[in-house]
Amino acid sequence: MGSGQWIMEKRSSLRNDSFSRDNDNVPEAGCLSIIVLGASGDLAKKKTFPALFNLYRQGFLQSNEVHIFGYARTKISDDELRNRIRGYLINDKSAPGQLEQLSEFLQLIKYVSGSYDTEEGFQLLDKEISAHESSKNSLEGSSRRLFYFALPPSVYPSVSRMIKKCCMNRSDLGGWTRIVVEKPFGKDLDSSEKLSAQIGELFEEPQIYRIDHYLGKELVQNLLVLRFANRMFLPLWNRDNIDNVQIVFREDFGTEGRGGYFDEYGIIRDIIQNHLLQVLCLVAMEKPVSLKPEHIRDEKVKVLQSVLPIKDEEVVLGQYDGYRDDPTVPDHSNTPTFATAVLRIHNERWEGVPFILKAGKALNSRKAEIRIQFKDVPGDIFKCKKQGRNEFVIRLQPSEAMYMKLTVKQPGLEMSTAQSELDLSYRQRYQGVTIPEAYERLILDTIRGDQQHFVRRDELKAAWEIFTPLLHRIDDGEMKPLPYKPGSRGPAEADELLSKVGYVQTHGYIWIPPTL
Repeated sequence: MGSGQWIMEKRSSLRNDSFSRDNDNVPEAGCLSIIVLGASGDLAKKKTFPALFNLYRQGFLQSNEVHIFGYARTKISDDELRNRIRGYLINDKSAPGQLEQLSEFLQLIKYVSGSYDTEEGFQLLDKEISAHESSKNSLEGSSRRLFYFALPPSVYPSVSRMIKKCCMNRSDLGGWTRIVVEKPFGKDLDSSEKLSAQIGELFEEPQIYRIDHYLGKELVQNLLVLRFANRMFLPLWNRDNIDNVQIVFREDFGTEGRGGYFDEYGIIRDIIQNHLLQVLCLVAMEKPVSLKPEHIRDEKVKVLQSVLPIKDEEVVLGQYDGYRDDPTVPDHSNTPTFATAVLRIHNERWEGVPFILKAGKALNSRKAEIRIQFKDVPGDIFKCKKQGRNEFVIRLQPSEAMYMKLTVKQPGLEMSTAQSELDLSYRQRYQGVTIPEAYERLILDTIRGDQQHFVRRDELKAAWEIFTPLLHRIDDGEMKPLPYKPGSRGPAEADELLSKVGYVQTHGYIWIPPTL
């Protein structure tokens, strides 16, 4: 099959056929109700409903078995909700066939208005869901209910109580009730544990899906395959060959109207403690005994429990000039918009290898990547050490790619060397394949009951244990962010820290995504 002839096959089944499951003998369940709580908010409009529409368009959600319910405090009609989200689902250039699918999809959506902390609205919601289930002739105990919390965490406990009291489904014939909760899961260890306890009193762990959309990204999902299905990486992936690992998130814009919200959390809580730390787990974990979700999550927890306390001298904080000009940000805000932190994993594989987590806003580029830098070649007979080290780079976004940076002979009559790359750029290799959005994958996983790409409670606790002491020192004003100019690389001290822990920057080489 040629590189330009990859085809994405439509799938009508909601079951994951890739790997056998323990519950393969459970009969196919009845109709599916997806309830989007906070349906009138930005997250629902921009992420949740578009993901559901794409799943419907690809055949993963069938009109004869699924119905979607929006629930929020706003008093609007079914058609008003449909009109609000229509523009986020399709654009002016969409094919006529998509417009027909859009019309069909919107008819699957019903809206219910109600409070998040009183029974009346949730009783009405349950009545509407039950009516849908009856119309599909679902046996009691076979229907499936998925509640998606597109809500601020402050209302998670009250909403969870209302669902438990008014909207639970019998599950004796293969049915289930599941909840999907968005980050942030608290602000530190204590608040996270309190939130986990409140939800844990009402739902069992297999019913709770803590979503981190980074775990749904194509290149992040490729990490386990890359590491454990390729013999060439097995002997290299350790402290004997790898000098340092960088996991980087950069944005070229500031808070842009979200200053008040962002100031409450900061870059470490918003990006590093969850997204980048999850990626670190997949880079550093040992091979699980199988691909069952619990075996994978067990290995991730072991990594987190092996991380040593973060040293203040291995942290650089920054805040871009102009951040406090936002009227929603306090004049004396100490919230970092940039952070570089070095994590050390105390185990046999990674002892002595710095894992550098770096994230920032208003920088000179937009990208997210994993950069694994190898040690120098001993006995450098070509005198090419100054040109740079071998690096394996996994570009998560944009322009998804994997490339190996290596030294080669410069073409010509002279024996001179240069830096080049072995490149797998997805846009070039997989022409015609649309890479699914992270939310599409993760919502599909919740329907299938696959928790591999969701955060388990003990995993969440271990992550907060790593960062809570540092966050408290920042909150108490003991650590101050350094100013940096918008459009720069961030504080110069961050580059100095990277050099100090062993990262060697390559000068004169720039990776250019190949053109089609």
